[in-house]
Amino acid sequence: MDEQTVKRIAFLSRLKIDEDKIAATQDEFKKIIDWINLLQEVDTQGVEPMISVNRNNLVLRKDEVTDGNAADEVLANAPMKEYGYFAVPKVVEQ
Repeated sequence: MDEQTVKRIAFLSRLKIDEDKIAATQDEFKKIIDWINLLQEVDTQGVEPMISVNRNNLVLRKDEVTDGNAADEVLANAPMKEYGYFAVPKVVEQ
């Protein structure tokens, strides 16, 4: 990992790296690459890919559209309400 590579990565990722910090950033990038290489050495043969770290299956329910029957509870915290709806100040001038 040379200085030009660090500058290129910084440019592509929209990072601002001061000139006096390039050497430190170069070391950090080297550590990250070493860590990735270490992960590639892990034997994953026979391990099935996971989509979640949880083993619980989601309980599915029937997808039905309802109004929730909670209009009064929803409007209870509204700063302004009118006729069962949220009321907002007029923002369009004529």
